[in-house]
Amino acid sequence: MRIVTVTVTARGAELAARLPFEHRAGHVLDSVAEEWTRTDGFVIIGATGIAVRAISPHLADKHHDPAVVSVDDAGAFVVVLAGGHAGGANDLARRVASLIGATPVISTATDLAGLPALDRLPGFSAAGDVAGVTRRWLDGAAPTVAWDSGLEGFTLPFAGGGNGGRVTVTDSDREPATGEVLLRPGSIVVGAGASTGASAAGLLELAVAGLAGTGVHRDAVTAVATADIKADEPAIVELAAALGVPLLTYPASALAGVTVPNPSPVVAGAVGTPSVAEAAAMIGAGPGGELIRPKSISSGRDATLAVARRRAPAGHLAVVGLGPGRAALRTPDADAAVRHAQTVIGYGPYVDQAADLLGPHQTVIRSPIGAEEERTRLALRRAAAGERVALVCSGDPGVYAMASLVCELAPEMGDPPVTIVAGVTAALSGAALLGAPLGHDHASISLSDLLTPWDVIVGRIDAVAAGDFVVSLYNPQSQRRRSQLPTALARLAAHRPPSTPAAVLTDIGRPGQAVLRTTLAELDPETVGMLSLVVIGSSQTRWIGGRMVTPRGYLA
Repeated sequence: MRIVTVTVTARGAELAARLPFEHRAGHVLDSVAEEWTRTDGFVIIGATGIAVRAISPHLADKHHDPAVVSVDDAGAFVVVLAGGHAGGANDLARRVASLIGATPVISTATDLAGLPALDRLPGFSAAGDVAGVTRRWLDGAAPTVAWDSGLEGFTLPFAGGGNGGRVTVTDSDREPATGEVLLRPGSIVVGAGASTGASAAGLLELAVAGLAGTGVHRDAVTAVATADIKADEPAIVELAAALGVPLLTYPASALAGVTVPNPSPVVAGAVGTPSVAEAAAMIGAGPGGELIRPKSISSGRDATLAVARRRAPAGHLAVVGLGPGRAALRTPDADAAVRHAQTVIGYGPYVDQAADLLGPHQTVIRSPIGAEEERTRLALRRAAAGERVALVCSGDPGVYAMASLVCELAPEMGDPPVTIVAGVTAALSGAALLGAPLGHDHASISLSDLLTPWDVIVGRIDAVAAGDFVVSLYNPQSQRRRSQLPTALARLAAHRPPSTPAAVLTDIGRPGQAVLRTTLAELDPETVGMLSLVVIGSSQTRWIGGRMVTPRGYLA
């Protein structure tokens, strides 16, 4: 997503420097005119009136206008001007506000009323009288809700039950009735097979005809599926791109285990399975899926196609690292994973850390500290049942966090698809505050003995000390654990000089962040708390102009 920041004053340029977007200074009207059709959004820093005059000649409709937000020079408010829902301006405003510490000003009625926007529900496309049904809903008349047979598994984040129009969950290719909104879920999987060098145009023509003949709408297609040996076949790759969906691939052994109506011994001899299109569509449709259009063959006899329907959405679990605390240190992938989740689960303070990413359509589950296994099982269970779930963690999910537990428990919890979304660790963000302490070999050790025996931790400390590694000490001290840190410092001191650079970093990336620069001999454990990270240098680490540096050896 390409965002352009446009500024008028030097103060505005200072604010722009804090945002991870392209920047154009001065000539607001010209800059907006030149970029209007080439960008997904604008952050215009300056008077709102200037921003309004700059965008007004170019506005078309909410489905095509880029997102536009206006920020005052003081960085106090972020005002949504255009593209609220469809253009993503509400999300952009929240993101900008979190990055600069401002207040987002959002006037979209559904956001203010806490109602889901029908045209922005994750997992659905909307058609019909969205504005009319939403208006009546805001006036207190909720819509009735209905599902086409077989699609009841595609649940909605609201119950309906009023007389404010009708919402129908359907994948059919029909026009909405008066006062009706059609919500089309990703229920359709297109299975495709192709000979080497098959015609891409022929396969696309076959797909269009197949969807039309089945009576399903193109917006309901959620994936193209094929054999893994066809993962790079241009015709199939281009079909997925033309439909705007991912390409799923399966090994021949898996496809061969699917019972299909039209097996082919010729195909079996060529690729090791008697069916590609039908079998891939069925696997892609998941448990309970049904083949609604059997295999058809292209006019050139070089491609096959089948269509299957899912009974429920394909679940997914994203284990998301939110970084050390500040929104600016979150990755775009982390933002997207949380925004697009139906359910967000995590330790309460970590969920709060992502508050700017949450919307009224999401289910948010805050879990207490110490309930790591329970929240992981819940996240996996809901993902296996078809929900898109984000399990949020501080820092990186693979570093003293939830990723390992998810991977351990996934096979016994339905084994849903899992993505690990990397985050910035405390060691990395803390090192950035100090300078370059991790410039050479380094290690991380947690001093918490809740899950690891203390004698094992001591052995690791001794190994790091003898190996002369820079070390980041996680969980260095708590109200109960008072002896571990002094012991660790003493064992490190046996292998490196008293003047070895050391630092205590507390509340990294959060309000109240504190950095204490000291030495191994002078480090006072009383300055260390539960939210601290302790960094101890190697024998080669030194302070250079207030920066902790471990030379890599370039200047040897």
